[in-house]
Amino acid sequence: MKKNEIISTLEETGAIQHGHFILSSGKRSATYCQCAKLFILPEIAEKICIELANKVLNAIDRKIDYIVAPAMGGILVGYELARQLKAKSIFYERVDKVFKLRRGFEIQAGANVLLVEDVITTGKSANECIHELNKIGVNLLAVACLIDRTNSESAIKKPISIYELDIPIYDENSLPDELRVIDPIKPGSRVI
Repeated sequence: MKKNEIISTLEETGAIQHGHFILSSGKRSATYCQCAKLFILPEIAEKICIELANKVLNAIDRKIDYIVAPAMGGILVGYELARQLKAKSIFYERVDKVFKLRRGFEIQAGANVLLVEDVITTGKSANECIHELNKIGVNLLAVACLIDRTNSESAIKKPISIYELDIPIYDENSLPDELRVIDPIKPGSRVI
């Protein structure tokens, strides 16, 4: 897919939305990426994830044992990417505000791991998972995501992605005038 096809697909599916959003980090934005919308139609999700799988294969020259994702946003992307790359798919979920492997999931020390997210903005969730993976002693090959919204303040630098989006984010007390007049919504899953 070409870049214009990717952005067109993101907008047509509602994966990119406009308004006033409270991000999982607590920061604010006029644009929100709801990548779960891509997965309503599996054939669209497959096409988008094939693009990400190709980028991963171009960047990593080792066998990937596990695709690991933080819940909730990364689960669908992680599963589809694992299917494409013929790797195992597992996910972390929050227990008392800390990421844990549950449901009998285990990763062996030394395993080759690709961490996958739907969108990375501040990198907080990905960084928390990396901290847990480091405790296990895995070989973290890279971090990948569908949409890279990172900036100079992000904890994750230059993930493998299919689309880079430069959307300003704001602290609640420094909102531009056009956002102050719109009631904010919090569509993320961090509190789940």
